[in-house]
Amino acid sequence: MLSINQTKHIRSLQQKKFRTEFKQFVAEGNTLVCDLISSSYKVEMIIASNDWLESNSSLLNKSKATIISAKENELVRISTLKTPNQVIAVFNIPETRIDIESIKSELTIVLDDIKDPGNLGTIIRLADWFGIKNIVCSNETVDVYNSKVIQATMGSIARVNIFYTDLVEFLKSLPSNLKIYGTLLNGESVYSKTLDEKAIIVIGNESKGISESILPFINEKLLIPSYPIGTTNSKAESLNASIATAIICSEFRRKN
Repeated sequence: MLSINQTKHIRSLQQKKFRTEFKQFVAEGNTLVCDLISSSYKVEMIIASNDWLESNSSLLNKSKATIISAKENELVRISTLKTPNQVIAVFNIPETRIDIESIKSELTIVLDDIKDPGNLGTIIRLADWFGIKNIVCSNETVDVYNSKVIQATMGSIARVNIFYTDLVEFLKSLPSNLKIYGTLLNGESVYSKTLDEKAIIVIGNESKGISESILPFINEKLLIPSYPIGTTNSKAESLNASIATAIICSEFRRKN
């Protein structure tokens, strides 16, 4: 049975200031929780129905977490979802450090001020799908441990490294010969341009695009053209950030 203090603690983690203070976050749902338990993330507490605990006993035997059997009304009280899952868990937020050598030798996504939790979660799933291990975020990008972001990753958060940093300083630290791609209106079509498999892909803010402070670092300009090419009538103003990321990552992997 959940105590009052445990309930308050779990609910407090819905706010970033408490996630930062306690260095913990909440995950809900069978796939997400199981993926995280099986990863390098350390689980502190698992609250679940008796049925879930029984069917996942072998997984729980590997964990040193506090395990609490909860009734449906208890899960409702601590859930952020309209329809609570059978399992909710509290995980520790890991300490992370950017590995520049890894960044230089692989394809990396850089997120410049992404605000929508769903977009960030989807981009993390896309990175996982396309085998991209690292995502570097501006300090203004939405918190990856926001419950909406965590849910949107569908477990991919367990397989992608996420870093927050000052992007200007980060980009300054990279080798001058490393290609840094960004989508701009004056860019070359992503479908015709040669793409390097060891590179940076910068994805800009949903409404403002790539920041003025980041533009000087873009040495390879990309465009996702609308069709028919050359027409402007009855066109969508722009693409959703996660959709644009999907198109660009797909082209990088197809050509390499």
